[in-house]
Amino acid sequence: MSSGGEKSGSGGGGGPVKTPSDFLKSIRGRPVVVKLNSGVDYRGILACLDGYMNIAMEQTEEYVNGQLKNKYGDAFIRGNNVLYISTSKRTITDGA
Repeated sequence: MSSGGEKSGSGGGGGPVKTPSDFLKSIRGRPVVVKLNSGVDYRGILACLDGYMNIAMEQTEEYVNGQLKNKYGDAFIRGNNVLYISTSKRTITDGA
Protein backbone atom coordinates (compact mmCIF):
# COMPACT_ATOMS: atom_id res chain seq x y z
CA MET A 1 0.00 0.00 0.00
CA SER A 2 2.27 2.67 -1.29
CA SER A 3 1.07 6.13 -2.14
CA GLY A 4 3.81 6.49 -4.74
CA GLY A 5 4.42 10.09 -3.74
CA GLU A 6 8.09 9.65 -2.97
CA LYS A 7 9.31 8.90 -6.49
CA SER A 8 9.95 11.91 -8.66
CA GLY A 9 10.37 9.97 -11.89
CA SER A 10 13.80 11.49 -12.38
CA GLY A 11 15.53 8.18 -12.84
CA GLY A 12 16.55 7.01 -9.41
CA GLY A 13 18.58 7.94 -6.42
CA GLY A 14 17.30 8.86 -3.02
CA GLY A 15 18.78 12.35 -3.14
CA PRO A 16 16.93 15.62 -3.01
CA VAL A 17 14.95 16.72 -6.06
CA LYS A 18 16.80 19.40 -8.05
CA THR A 19 14.89 22.11 -9.85
CA PRO A 20 16.06 23.72 -13.10
CA SER A 21 16.98 26.78 -11.04
CA ASP A 22 19.22 24.63 -8.80
CA PHE A 23 20.90 23.19 -11.89
CA LEU A 24 21.58 26.63 -13.37
CA LYS A 25 23.04 27.87 -10.09
CA SER A 26 25.29 24.79 -9.84
CA ILE A 27 26.83 25.22 -13.32
CA ARG A 28 27.83 28.86 -12.95
CA GLY A 29 31.58 29.13 -13.60
CA ARG A 30 31.68 25.79 -15.46
CA PRO A 31 32.02 24.98 -19.19
CA VAL A 32 28.65 24.88 -20.98
CA VAL A 33 27.18 24.53 -24.44
CA VAL A 34 24.37 26.94 -25.30
CA LYS A 35 22.30 25.97 -28.35
CA LEU A 36 20.29 28.71 -30.03
CA ASN A 37 17.00 28.39 -31.90
CA SER A 38 18.97 29.07 -35.10
CA GLY A 39 21.07 25.93 -34.55
CA VAL A 40 24.27 27.78 -33.66
CA ASP A 41 26.21 26.51 -30.61
CA TYR A 42 28.19 28.66 -28.21
CA ARG A 43 30.69 26.93 -25.94
CA GLY A 44 32.39 28.64 -23.05
CA ILE A 45 32.38 29.35 -19.34
CA LEU A 46 29.00 30.39 -17.90
CA ALA A 47 29.61 33.69 -16.12
CA CYS A 48 26.03 34.50 -15.12
CA LEU A 49 22.41 34.36 -16.16
CA ASP A 50 19.15 35.93 -15.07
CA GLY A 51 15.50 34.96 -14.81
CA TYR A 52 14.93 35.71 -18.50
CA MET A 53 17.70 33.24 -19.45
CA ASN A 54 19.95 36.07 -20.65
CA ILE A 55 23.43 34.53 -20.54
CA ALA A 56 26.90 36.01 -20.09
CA MET A 57 29.77 33.73 -21.11
CA GLU A 58 33.56 33.93 -21.07
CA GLN A 59 36.11 32.26 -23.41
CA THR A 60 33.27 31.77 -25.88
CA GLU A 61 33.55 29.83 -29.13
CA GLU A 62 30.89 29.93 -31.85
CA TYR A 63 30.13 26.72 -33.79
CA VAL A 64 28.00 26.60 -36.93
CA ASN A 65 27.19 23.12 -38.25
CA GLY A 66 29.79 21.69 -35.87
CA GLN A 67 32.58 23.88 -37.27
CA LEU A 68 34.38 26.53 -35.21
CA LYS A 69 33.54 29.91 -36.78
CA ASN A 70 34.67 32.49 -34.24
CA LYS A 71 36.17 33.03 -30.79
CA TYR A 72 35.04 35.75 -28.40
CA GLY A 73 36.44 36.85 -25.08
CA ASP A 74 33.05 37.60 -23.58
CA ALA A 75 29.61 37.06 -25.07
CA PHE A 76 26.07 38.00 -24.10
CA ILE A 77 23.15 35.93 -25.41
CA ARG A 78 19.60 37.16 -25.15
CA GLY A 79 17.41 34.58 -23.43
CA ASN A 80 14.64 34.36 -26.02
CA ASN A 81 17.18 32.92 -28.50
CA VAL A 82 18.21 30.01 -26.24
CA LEU A 83 17.00 26.51 -27.05
CA TYR A 84 18.94 24.79 -24.25
CA ILE A 85 21.97 24.97 -21.96
CA SER A 86 24.04 21.85 -21.39
CA THR A 87 27.11 21.18 -19.31
CA SER A 88 30.18 20.47 -21.40
CA LYS A 89 31.97 17.19 -20.71
CA ARG A 90 35.37 18.44 -21.81
CA THR A 91 37.22 21.41 -20.41
CA ILE A 92 37.94 24.44 -22.52
CA THR A 93 41.67 25.10 -22.81
CA ASP A 94 43.75 27.06 -25.26
CA GLY A 95 45.21 24.91 -28.01
CA ALA A 96 43.29 21.75 -27.15
